[in-house]
Amino acid sequence: MGSRLDRCNLHEVPLTDVRAHGGEGRIRFARLADAAALAGGCNFIDYAELPPGASIGRHRHADDQEELYLVLEGEGRMWRQGETFAVRAGDLVRNPPGGEHGLENTGAAPLRLFVVELRIAP
Repeated sequence: MGSRLDRCNLHEVPLTDVRAHGGEGRIRFARLADAAALAGGCNFIDYAELPPGASIGRHRHADDQEELYLVLEGEGRMWRQGETFAVRAGDLVRNPPGGEHGLENTGAAPLRLFVVELRIAP
């Protein structure tokens, strides 16, 4: 998105099918805003839907980036820095700078979440 983010409705945002970081299956995803569309230290805000059994593969970001996953609906299993734990609607998970992480939908319904990547000030 090239213009400033003002508002959007998740039910009306067009989603693209992608394979996320080498994960299982394909997820549906939309970049709601990138750094050019925001005034602060945010690289992007994404919305993602993982069908049952699909995953965002294990990956890491640069040491000057941290990422937040906010689970809106569904349930899954998160892998972060060697630790595995369950996540469900309402969970907010911080993926630290340079940290490795991944997410799998273990439920029977889609897992929906926001992914927000922030720049770390020097």
